[in-house]
Amino acid sequence: MAHQHAHHGHDTEIDWADMASHLEAQAELFSPLYERALAWLGKEVTEPGLIVDLGSGPGVVSCLFAETFPGARVLAVDGSAPLLERARARADRLGHGDRFGVLAGELPGVLDELEYPADLLWAGRSLHHLGDQRAALTAFAERLAPGGTLAIMEGGLPSRFLPRDLGFGRPGLEARLDAAQEEWFARMRADLPGTVDETEDWPALLSAAGLKHTRTRSFLLDLPAPASDRARAYVAAHFARWNDVSDDTLAPDDRAALDRLLDPRDPLSVHRRADVFVLAAHTVHTAVKPA
Repeated sequence: MAHQHAHHGHDTEIDWADMASHLEAQAELFSPLYERALAWLGKEVTEPGLIVDLGSGPGVVSCLFAETFPGARVLAVDGSAPLLERARARADRLGHGDRFGVLAGELPGVLDELEYPADLLWAGRSLHHLGDQRAALTAFAERLAPGGTLAIMEGGLPSRFLPRDLGFGRPGLEARLDAAQEEWFARMRADLPGTVDETEDWPALLSAAGLKHTRTRSFLLDLPAPASDRARAYVAAHFARWNDVSDDTLAPDDRAALDRLLDPRDPLSVHRRADVFVLAAHTVHTAVKPA
């Protein structure tokens, strides 16, 4: 599994509003990946009337849905009102405001406020923030119209930004950061209200929710070196968030390597080195509610 979260310390609470700029920058950088995923969904879903983005954040992907499906109404759902304000502003700025709505509240209960069933429900890397994922999928399925599609983006591969050997420190820094990230993710899941351990067999869980015709496909983001200024800024922000890690999480030599990567004066920092890239793979699972 791959989870690119912004906070990696022992505290598993996430301040989503505080992360707004980072979330927006990440989604914008990853737009080519999302565009390919949505184009694939466009072949799976026929002219949806209502698309609901579950855990929409600042609405970058919600607006991509509005662009991909020009006849649909899009509803962005999130627990953070400040993020939804950004989503609405983006939709207005891009000319989608007349068919774009927002709904503030915690999943899955907030879906009781939907006025009519959805033709497409999308949960992009948000399901794993809900304690009982099986119950959440069942609740999502109940809000689908007959013949409607539930699509979840979960799993894939950890992102990579640098070569294995940085020219300093021990080779394999990113692999060790991945291991620390997985430990944080396990703590985050354990701390969620009502958390339930699940084998992450998403097609099986979708089938258990009463849905049919499960499909899975992964999508690649490949931004080769030399990185653009926007990609470089994202990579720098990604590594900067490891500064929150407590001293016992990373070995001293790895912490020293991170310091060098983040020092703009260092020619081998992510700000200046020529071999910075972005390579990521996210996986989408879909299923259909029987008509």
